[in-house]
Amino acid sequence: MPKSGEDQVKQVIIVRADLDLGKGKLAAQVSHASLESYFAAQHKDPKIAQEWIDTGQKKIVVKVDDEASLLKLFKAFEYKGVPCSLISDAGLTQVPPGTKTALGVGPWKSEEIDAFTRTLKLL
Repeated sequence: MPKSGEDQVKQVIIVRADLDLGKGKLAAQVSHASLESYFAAQHKDPKIAQEWIDTGQKKIVVKVDDEASLLKLFKAFEYKGVPCSLISDAGLTQVPPGTKTALGVGPWKSEEIDAFTRTLKLL
């Protein structure tokens, strides 16, 4: 467990509210984003990824209004070097192929994620 004052880690999943996905589809997209961004974090810094595993795998799911907002966040996290994964749907059920549905961020240092997500509303 991190000591007071040490960086804590978390994962944030950002989903598009404008797609009005069904509950099952939404759950699947969030799952894809969580897993893919975990792999990205594990590749970038295995110690941070392991700390996240060891401390309960904190996840927060928030929403954005549209694809433009999702892409803006993706580019910001990439620019800052925060591991993330943009999810594009295969288009077999509710949305057209290639639709950007979600963004997984981290696990990574909370303050670096919060710099871009603290104003987003919970899903």
